[in-house]
Amino acid sequence: MLSFKHDIPTKLYFGEGQIKRLAKSLEPFGKNVLLAYGGGSIKKTGLYDEVIKILKENNFNITECDGIEPNPRITSVKRGVKLCKENNIDVILAVGGGSTIDCAKAIAVGYYYEGDDLWEMVKTSFRRAKALPLVDILTLSATGSEFDAGGVISNLDTNEKLGAVYTYPAVSICDPTYTYTVSPYQTAAGSADIMSHIFEVYFSRTMDSDLADGIAETILKSVMKNCKIALKDPTNYSARANLMANSSVACSGIPEYGKQETGWPCHAMEHELSAYYDITHGVGLAILTVRWMRHILNKDASATERFVKFAKNVMGLSGDDRALAFAGIDALENYFKETGIPMTLTELGIDDKHFVAMAEHANIGGYLKDAFVALTNEDIVEIYKACL
Repeated sequence: MLSFKHDIPTKLYFGEGQIKRLAKSLEPFGKNVLLAYGGGSIKKTGLYDEVIKILKENNFNITECDGIEPNPRITSVKRGVKLCKENNIDVILAVGGGSTIDCAKAIAVGYYYEGDDLWEMVKTSFRRAKALPLVDILTLSATGSEFDAGGVISNLDTNEKLGAVYTYPAVSICDPTYTYTVSPYQTAAGSADIMSHIFEVYFSRTMDSDLADGIAETILKSVMKNCKIALKDPTNYSARANLMANSSVACSGIPEYGKQETGWPCHAMEHELSAYYDITHGVGLAILTVRWMRHILNKDASATERFVKFAKNVMGLSGDDRALAFAGIDALENYFKETGIPMTLTELGIDDKHFVAMAEHANIGGYLKDAFVALTNEDIVEIYKACL
């Protein structure tokens, strides 16, 4: 087990009715609020009206930044920064899923960025010293953005989707009832995203971090169990609550305590898919994950022990070690199919046109040489092709 340091400065209010904490969460930062949200689903559910009512009753000045995309774009970051500067914003309130929160994080840092090119900020932004304070109300269990400092921003002009470290939310309000109206497709995709955050750290060369592995295995089993319940009964509070709690912890750094870093290979590969084709992140991750698993297991037999552990402790299987390792992957793929996730890139209208360029960018500078099993550009192209 390796040494580690961890610090989560976010105050998280979890449970039904926690929006009652909103006004007091914002007040320490000032009265000028940038309200950031996406395509308008919060208006359909009534959450928008509830938020506006609270803000007006407590004399906050509201500037709206709407229309933030599912894969948030640098154009939205630029628009948000401009609004903040024009309206002397004191605090950002992001209401939505991970995309809205990610964009808000970049806006918060971009407000103080001294350069003219905010895309350059995205490319170089790793724990900037200064950012506007951020409060969020979570409406989708997926990315874990409510409990970490990271964010992912896309640039459609350059076919790039880049993750960086920006700023932690000061306060996150997590009410599982706000996810009742999430569609079955997005519920399944969000659950796959949660699981991928675990896979990226669980499949590590560190084998003796019992705490991290135990937490990781519990989250994986919980997600698979509760996703299926939520698909059948969207307003099942227990299922939605467990998915939301799993989302926060999965990407918080806790499941990687004492583990060797891996470079998050599936995220590196999926960001290329989203950058070129603007697909749903969790769907791309699900498609890639099982092909990545089979590829690295075939490439390096030393990975067998970790896959056997996964098959036994997570998928509940038993049997011969080598065969069991592959059986665990098959069981995972079957789970994804059962939740309704399309499991080929062909179903999404994607061909092999950009695979070589995508692989080069995903592995720029040999980035994935230190993954659980090292990946070359050729490996990545093979994995993409296996997804067709």
